[in-house]
Amino acid sequence: MSEWLVLLLAMLAACAVVVVITLLRHRTAAEDDDPSETPDVIEYMTMWIGVVYAIVLGLAIAGVWEARVAAQDHVQAEALALHEISERVRVYPPDVRDGIRSDVDAYVQHVVKTEWKTMAEHGRVTAQGDQLLEKVRADVTDYRPKSDFEAQAYQPLVDQVTAADQARAARADSTGATMPGVVWFGLIAGAVVTVGMVFVLQIRRTTRELVLAGLFSALIAFLLFLIWDFDAPYSRGVGTSASAFLDLFPHLTG
Repeated sequence: MSEWLVLLLAMLAACAVVVVITLLRHRTAAEDDDPSETPDVIEYMTMWIGVVYAIVLGLAIAGVWEARVAAQDHVQAEALALHEISERVRVYPPDVRDGIRSDVDAYVQHVVKTEWKTMAEHGRVTAQGDQLLEKVRADVTDYRPKSDFEAQAYQPLVDQVTAADQARAARADSTGATMPGVVWFGLIAGAVVTVGMVFVLQIRRTTRELVLAGLFSALIAFLLFLIWDFDAPYSRGVGTSASAFLDLFPHLTG
């Protein structure tokens, strides 16, 4: 099921719950029930519950967004380091240069076509990716420069391999969800309490109030969906993509 379909169903369900409960409440309400007699203290508590929950939602959204941006930075750093390796080996003999570039291309192709799917479905990188990157490292570090010009390029190439390895490790660490289960419990419980306080205020069965209450509930459902979608940076609808690899290695897109 598409993530956007899940979002639409969640928002419609939130609106439907508010409308149905409001209508049932009015049908079962006593004849002398006066909605205008809601105590001021309840309105004050409802306001503060809404404020506190809004702050919690804001912090949660900021946290998952920061994790998503960091995940994209890891991908960009890894792709850029591999691209630098492919470009800097031009000073090496053709057979060595072509061998290193071939191994870099094999690693990038594996990441884009195989490993990305594994990260999305299982939340981990692949052992084959580790082996392919290790082969690139061996190609670079095992070569013995035969001139001063090659020797000057050797250490920067080793540094770029290290940078790619570090970026890969960071990407592997950020494949899973970033929000702990206890935080999700607090977010969902807070949503239930916040929406429940709407009924405490004794909504009248007018079109305006029902629409506002439904929109309020749909907004909370949307924000929770947004947090859930950003929570896994590589696996959901608006997750981090492998575009950085494709942009720097366009010949592998075919």
